[in-house]
Amino acid sequence: MNKPFDKIKLHGFNNLTKSLSFSIYDICYAKTEQQRKEYLEYIDEQYSADRLTDILKDVTDIIGANVLNIARQDYEPQGASVTILVSEEPVDQQTFDSNEAPGPLPESVVAHLDKSHICVHTYPEAHPDDGICTFRADIEVSTCGIISPLKALNFLIHSLESDVVTIDYRVRGFTRDVNGVKHYIDHAIHSIQNYMTEDTKDAYHMVDVNVYQENLFHTKMMLKETDLNAYLFGISTDDLDADEEEEIRLKLNREIQEVFYGRNLPETE
Repeated sequence: MNKPFDKIKLHGFNNLTKSLSFSIYDICYAKTEQQRKEYLEYIDEQYSADRLTDILKDVTDIIGANVLNIARQDYEPQGASVTILVSEEPVDQQTFDSNEAPGPLPESVVAHLDKSHICVHTYPEAHPDDGICTFRADIEVSTCGIISPLKALNFLIHSLESDVVTIDYRVRGFTRDVNGVKHYIDHAIHSIQNYMTEDTKDAYHMVDVNVYQENLFHTKMMLKETDLNAYLFGISTDDLDADEEEEIRLKLNREIQEVFYGRNLPETE
């Protein structure tokens, strides 16, 4: 009898669908209304449809896919969307490695896929009163076949400014072997964290919520960054007195905690 994740001889094409989707949040403080406007303009330029297209093209290079079609759109007053449909070449069964391990960064990835789509949508916004600005990018990489989109995970986290990241990975459907037995997953996985590099894991606080019997994996990440200047737009700590600095730090920490935990926290005195 085969072990659970030994190579299996399939009856036809591998029909398993593997979907990696995540939201990446960049959070900052812009003191004045003008600075908040300039922040939104900066984000809109930094993550325009053209820039996002370049990032997603890099993903297709990482996974060895061929671009079939690109749809992209910039929105008013801000935001952008890009969707890429790709075709994939046959996988070399002798060189493919499905072991649970951190996905390499782009310069060292060689892989070929069968069918896939990659999409991204952005959501810049600013609080009307307290100076907090939050930029969210939703990304999905979905593939059919034996290759996991998790191989692109580290590249995408490093490609955007990421203070909070929520990630979902799910394997759907089944594929059938030559004996007619259905297989609902074709690789071992215990956590999305197993596909992250050590520097990524060192930089973030992480929490897993996994439903193993459903092949559903969820990881939440919160940056350990403590330098307030990394969160200020248009000003630095040199422009603030001690009370202002403490007030801004509390606002930022509250925003980060609320986004990470997905709930509004009670007001504190």
